Amino acid sequence: MTPAPPRTDRGRLLLLLALATAVTVFTATVPLLRDWFDLRVYYGSIDTWVHHGGRIYDYRVPGTTYGFTYPPFAAVAMLPMALLDLRTAIAAALLLNLAALAVILRLLTVPEWRRHGWYGWALIACLLALFEPLRDTFSFGQVNLLLLALVLTDAALLATGRGRRAGIGIGLAAAIKLTPALFIGLLLVARRWRAAALATAVALGATALAAWVDADASRFYWTDALWDTSRVGRLGYVSNQSVQGILARLGEPDRAVWAAAVLLILGVWALRVRRAVAAGDWTSAFALTGLAACLVSPITWVHHLVWLLPSFAVLIRTGHPRIAGALYAVLCTSVVWLWFDDASGVDGFLGSNTYAWITLGLLLWLPVGQLPSDRRTGSRSTSTTTAAPSPTAPTISPASVQAEPGSSGTAAAAAAGSVVAPGRAGARGASSEPTGSTLAADRNPQSSSERASS
Repeated sequence: MTPAPPRTDRGRLLLLLALATAVTVFTATVPLLRDWFDLRVYYGSIDTWVHHGGRIYDYRVPGTTYGFTYPPFAAVAMLPMALLDLRTAIAAALLLNLAALAVILRLLTVPEWRRHGWYGWALIACLLALFEPLRDTFSFGQVNLLLLALVLTDAALLATGRGRRAGIGIGLAAAIKLTPALFIGLLLVARRWRAAALATAVALGATALAAWVDADASRFYWTDALWDTSRVGRLGYVSNQSVQGILARLGEPDRAVWAAAVLLILGVWALRVRRAVAAGDWTSAFALTGLAACLVSPITWVHHLVWLLPSFAVLIRTGHPRIAGALYAVLCTSVVWLWFDDASGVDGFLGSNTYAWITLGLLLWLPVGQLPSDRRTGSRSTSTTTAAPSPTAPTISPASVQAEPGSSGTAAAAAAGSVVAPGRAGARGASSEPTGSTLAADRNPQSSSERASS
């Protein structure tokens, strides 16, 4: 039997102190910090480019083989770092990631959580601090949360009937990193031609801007660096939780096998997304796209799996909190690192790919088309069989259940556990992240140099 939550502020405070202590002990003993490795890659590349006349893609972090591997527009977007020292850049990255996380939580959390005020938000903070992909994103100084916030902003616009402005966030995310380009595919599958065209135009415009700023860097990236997987890292490294990573750990180098698996996954994704969009369930559509992107990308390091956060929101919204909790707990354990040295055998096949199995299972099973109760009520209110209003209660018109376009809280308050209420109007290319894998195996699989990625 589940114990009742504390009802007094004192009881809540004691519970939070206990949770905060447990989280602190866990994060201090199980996962090590990544020493801002990716941020040091970004900072060193920009500093070399701006202040020392070097080329963006020539920089390497001292003592490693790792340098900048994002598209050139990412470097242009990071140019303000040239005005900062490294410590200030780290502080700025932390603040930006916290701001992005706040936006994501605002879009994904259920209204009931917000009614708990400080207590609810503190509980969420404790839970998020345990989530390995989120821990790594912060301690690497990664950009995943910023990209997720951009993409979910477009999801909110589509879900609230403001789709005329949707596409800008997806386009910017795709110009910074290739994996989010699959969300343009989502817009095409959903037949949101205007949004797809806007996202494509923004991505191409940003890419053209980068080519204007540094033509040499753009030429090198699109003709050479993009296709050089050795710049990214070893495919079989245990942190790579994509289909390509699974095949690499099996010793299967045939790209035709990988391509066939990718096509199969994309086919399943397209079918499930079409169903979600037909039901006006944009939350599930975007969640499914994040899952598929992680699976089909050649490299999906553990910190990329922040793209799974919308899936957990969908599970909670559709009445599966225990399943969400169990899967979330597994993703907090760092369990895949038990097979860092040897991923052979049945246990290695199952255990070293644990996060990939969770991603694949969610893609196949994630509930779609199950709208929150307020939206179902709204759709029934237009039926000819609607019951007559009670004489003691005011009549509720169909329009009253629809989100107000001008409301600043629409994106968070219109649905339970989703990126805004699903609109009734219906509507990880190669990843460019090197995770330290080409270096000699370290006896400490959690070391920042071994886990490094950008």
